Amino acid sequence: MKNILVPVGSSNNAISHLQYAVDFAQAVGAKLYVIQVYNVFTKAGTMIKIDEIIERESLQFLKDLVSKVDTKTVDVVVKTLKGGLVDTLELISKKIDIDLILVEPRTNSIKDEVFLGKTSGKIIKQTKIPALIVPEGYIFKPVKTILMAVKSAIFKKKNALLPLQIVQEKFKSAVNLLLVKTARYKEGDFNVTDDLSELVTSTTTTENATTFQGVLEHFRSNNPDMLCVVRRKRGFFIKKWEKNTILKKDFHSTIPVLVLSGLK
Repeated sequence: MKNILVPVGSSNNAISHLQYAVDFAQAVGAKLYVIQVYNVFTKAGTMIKIDEIIERESLQFLKDLVSKVDTKTVDVVVKTLKGGLVDTLELISKKIDIDLILVEPRTNSIKDEVFLGKTSGKIIKQTKIPALIVPEGYIFKPVKTILMAVKSAIFKKKNALLPLQIVQEKFKSAVNLLLVKTARYKEGDFNVTDDLSELVTSTTTTENATTFQGVLEHFRSNNPDMLCVVRRKRGFFIKKWEKNTILKKDFHSTIPVLVLSGLK
């Protein structure tokens, strides 16, 4: 893993989130890009654009933020980017070959029932970038066990498993595969590919209404340090949550969640 992207908002969790990002980046040997995305505005009634002011203030904000964490030996680059959130993230990810994007859950949401706020939910739902959702205030620790929950073991996208492979290799993690049979199950969904089989330590099959219910049922027995799920066209994140905000009753986690992209 070479490059990790960390979009930063103005949440109270920003310092904690950035410290986790640094610690994780050091563990996997990655470079860290800390960015803030802003839109272009024109002051009403004048021809004075204020985007230059926003850019300058955003850059200073990022520098101040980075100065408050222990960057250790990690190469940290700060950037401010102008444009729409999703398109800008996709563009910068392709330009600098981002392997993973780190997302904090609620960002500016103050509602206790919210797991992913509008911004973080939009990143998870609308981008195709592999992501790691880090719970608020979570302190980095080695990933000894990963619970991977899927309702289909078929991966059509090339290198979809790469982030999981890197994490497993760096931490020598045990990967416990949970195959969740839902009402949408099709014959062959549980035919595990060779690439995935090579990573898996153990496999469990369960029958539940949703993948998340399967996770809840088997979470305690696995006691994982990381949860791994897949973003598919009509799957874990896309179909169920029509809005960008994701409520805790639909999904939540007290440990980091690695979101693989199964989209083509």
